[in-house]
Amino acid sequence: MQIGPPAIPNNASGICKNAHVSHAHPDHGRPPSADDLLILLAVGRTGRYNTAADDLGVNHTTISRRIAALEARLGGRVLARSGNGWELTARGKDALAAAENIEAAVRSLMGPDDDAEGVVRVSATDGFSAYVIAPAVARVRLRHPGIAVEIVATTRRASQQRSGMDVEIVVGEPQVHRAEAMKLSDYHLGLYASTSYLEAHGRPATVDDLAAHPLVYFIDSMLQVDDLDIAPGFAPLMRESVTSTNVFVHVEATRAAAGIGLLPCFMADRHDDLVRLLPQEVSVRLDYWLVSRAETLRRPEVARVVEAIKASVLDQRDALLGRA
Repeated sequence: MQIGPPAIPNNASGICKNAHVSHAHPDHGRPPSADDLLILLAVGRTGRYNTAADDLGVNHTTISRRIAALEARLGGRVLARSGNGWELTARGKDALAAAENIEAAVRSLMGPDDDAEGVVRVSATDGFSAYVIAPAVARVRLRHPGIAVEIVATTRRASQQRSGMDVEIVVGEPQVHRAEAMKLSDYHLGLYASTSYLEAHGRPATVDDLAAHPLVYFIDSMLQVDDLDIAPGFAPLMRESVTSTNVFVHVEATRAAAGIGLLPCFMADRHDDLVRLLPQEVSVRLDYWLVSRAETLRRPEVARVVEAIKASVLDQRDALLGRA
């Protein structure tokens, strides 16, 4: 009785050595489907299967299956996982360029270029969202009713994966890869107190006098943006009063006489009951930057929103710089 694997014929190794075994996918070399290319376009713009699925009205499984079919026809990967998102490979970027041409051709059949439509997702700080982006997108909607804009108000660093956002507005120059960053504007912060607070506690005449007053600002342990970690530099002895992750809370707490607030001038100067303190000694200059993927910026609806945001920034340049 033979125990173990069957004997291998003497010439088997030679046969295996010389035989050619093809592993090519049967679809390799066939033209890719236009639908599959448009699905890649959606994933490439958002970096996420789920977001692309929501935009296209299909499920996650369909997205995964169609990307796999596209890769089979192109003979290689079009997407590579990066962190919590997906990034285009070199082959994927070539395919995405073809997908953009298909999209442009379809749009040309639907009407003039001014009829841009689609959902644009924008994240920005609370104050910038309310006073710069909101009026900007309202004007976009008047001209392009087919464009819908989702605004996520948050104060954070620029995402390395874009995480489903088409456009991000951040404080401070971002260090990002596979994305474009453009400076929008400088802006100033200053110290403010309400008239009722000053009547009750007196007005500080020097920076040293600030030590006797409480500060209204961000929660130090939850602050994600290094450029905003500035209070200890000029007022290290100020004790905390009301702190929050939301700058509107800073403004309203300052108006309610909770302490002296370190506030964006373009927000604080809107209120007659707030008085700016020590403007020559304490004037913090920061900047806003816009971050987006290059392929996302080429979408007509995103381009319209970005153009409107830039125009809104120009309209409010004096307010942003504390000259209102």
